[in-house]
Amino acid sequence: MASPAAAPLIAADAVVLDVETTGLDPRSARIVQIGAVKLHPEAGEPDIFVTFVKPDVAIPASATAIHHIAAADVADAPPIAEALRDLLRYLGERPLIGHAVAFDIAVLAAEAKRAGVLWRRPRSLDTRHLAELVAPTLPSFTIETLCSWLGLAVDMRHSAIGDARMTAAIFGRLLPLLRERGIRTWAEAEAACRVVREAGGPLGGGAAVLPDDEGTGDRGSEGGRSGDGSSGNGSAANLAPLARIDSFPYRHRVADIMSTPPQFLAEDASLRDAATMMDARGISSVFLRHAGDTGILTERDVIRALASDGADALGMPAAAAASFPLCAVPAAAFIYRAMGRMDRLGVRHLGVVDEAGVLVGALSARDLLRLRTSAALRLGDAVDAASDMPALARAWGQLPAMAEALLAEGVPAAGIAAVISRELGAATRRAAQLAEAALAAEGRAVPGPYALLVLGSAGRGESLLSHDQDNAIVFADGDPEGPEDGYFADLGRRLADILDQIGVVYCRGGVMAREPDWRGSVATWQERIVGWLRRSSPEDLLSVDIFYDARTVHGDPDLAGRVMAGAFSEASRTPQFLKLLADASPEPPSAFGLFGGLRTEGGRIDLKRAAMLPVVSAARVLALRHGRGTRGTVDRLREVAALGRGGAADLVVAAEGYEAVLEAVLRQQVRDVEAGVPPTGKVDPSGLPRDLLDRVKDALRIAGGLHDTTRELLF
Repeated sequence: MASPAAAPLIAADAVVLDVETTGLDPRSARIVQIGAVKLHPEAGEPDIFVTFVKPDVAIPASATAIHHIAAADVADAPPIAEALRDLLRYLGERPLIGHAVAFDIAVLAAEAKRAGVLWRRPRSLDTRHLAELVAPTLPSFTIETLCSWLGLAVDMRHSAIGDARMTAAIFGRLLPLLRERGIRTWAEAEAACRVVREAGGPLGGGAAVLPDDEGTGDRGSEGGRSGDGSSGNGSAANLAPLARIDSFPYRHRVADIMSTPPQFLAEDASLRDAATMMDARGISSVFLRHAGDTGILTERDVIRALASDGADALGMPAAAAASFPLCAVPAAAFIYRAMGRMDRLGVRHLGVVDEAGVLVGALSARDLLRLRTSAALRLGDAVDAASDMPALARAWGQLPAMAEALLAEGVPAAGIAAVISRELGAATRRAAQLAEAALAAEGRAVPGPYALLVLGSAGRGESLLSHDQDNAIVFADGDPEGPEDGYFADLGRRLADILDQIGVVYCRGGVMAREPDWRGSVATWQERIVGWLRRSSPEDLLSVDIFYDARTVHGDPDLAGRVMAGAFSEASRTPQFLKLLADASPEPPSAFGLFGGLRTEGGRIDLKRAAMLPVVSAARVLALRHGRGTRGTVDRLREVAALGRGGAADLVVAAEGYEAVLEAVLRQQVRDVEAGVPPTGKVDPSGLPRDLLDRVKDALRIAGGLHDTTRELLF
């Protein structure tokens, strides 16, 4: 299982656990009952685990008075060794959540040591500490107090399964409160809980302290201190499977290996005709159309028909043995997504379509034989297949681990950014589909064709691990505030809410389809763009520039194409608009100190402000000026440099430097995510390899003068 560090809390694949014991000293206490609840059990898995345990000591009357478990209740219960093995099978690799969970973990560790059962301390979160984070002024942090505060019923208190269920409910109610405070992932929650513990807080004592080699080294009872839960399953061990993946499917797209053009049978062709075509052309599948639908017939389909009906099968219509409708994958998709789709659907062949949905090729398992399979390859398809928001969050939360593994394999940061961008687009598309389904369940159907676009870095293919929402909607017809607009306003709101909950936060600048300025009909967008081109103040153009990075991720790409074609054409003919765009981009701050060292604040330099934004802005405005329709920053710079005008050499150097900055920022973000620090564009230069640091310094130097170069090349 991948490290839970980056997992959104809302989709944490965790187990909520509680134990009842003979006492409060974890070194001597014996377990008499274990209760556990899986937050997100997989299909067919048990959602709860509960068992009495027969201890090897008498149960004190004082303990029975609390949990009401007496000797008669455990007389026929399994011994601790058997119970622990059953529990470990139930837990798997999942992390734990509990209330004063350090006590539970310490007792389990001590019991495992006595019973000779191998115990590896899991990562854990304590709902007591999480509650302190969001409501530090509560009079106490017992389960009863928290249930009362959160409006939850107290049920079966001081039974292990009852306490586990109430703790799970408390955790669920705390999630939106934590999200309001910027605590979204498991590692961020761990880091915040560490601050609570180190600050002391209103936590009392009351339990013995275990030596560090026997437990947590922290206090144990509900009134005591809890361990940090961050040891045990560390990131290096959990990333081992990912670290061995083949990077090829993350660096290449389906278009690189597909068979093209697609081979079609006549609609009335027989199975013999199909077998003849496949044999003559050395292919393993053919396509055919029937009753207005497109399907695929594979060599395996032919074999099945022959096995069933013998030679007579060759005369049957090919359409009778074909599969409808066709399962397809975009030509622009990375190969790992196609592999994941084949694995999920249990097929060996896929159609390949272009951005307009036109069939352009075929992809078979034979094309993929050289690629090693891995669970990591299914991550992309998990986004597409997510049945609800928690499932989407679980898929999205695995991306940082994938990025770390690809960095370890030496995949260029620009390639990793392209993968992340594609997944951000896919998550945005899936969120829109979930929002559509929710509206349909309320009796509100989509009023007509529309296109959903991602803007900014996601559109350029340059997203890293710090991302917010930048999206827009173009629909076919309808006036502002009309019924069509009303539907897409609601769709945009639900889309934004889903993305925010999985970890793609709301755009601070409001560049989201839920806002009136970022949705509209084709006609509305065309009028809006004319307004942009005629404005006279750079302040009016804030956020407008990222529109020119747009990429369609869902719906009808022709609608967006009509809008974008006009936007690019008019911009290239409007020098004043381009000048305003250039002026709206602030000059980068000075990156170097008096003696040539990097200027840092808090030990970090803001590479986004000092190097990324200036280069991105320059590349965008120059591409618009010279009629270049590419989206990527590096491609834009190199295409403009190829024109051979003055300053071209600076653009080539800027392109090389931009790739170095991407790598530096991504490396820092991977470390920060694992440490529970929200990723940003700020980098600690002391953590960079020497050669990368030198390249970053070169990038900062060229970025500092790029503003003047841009103005020179504009006119």
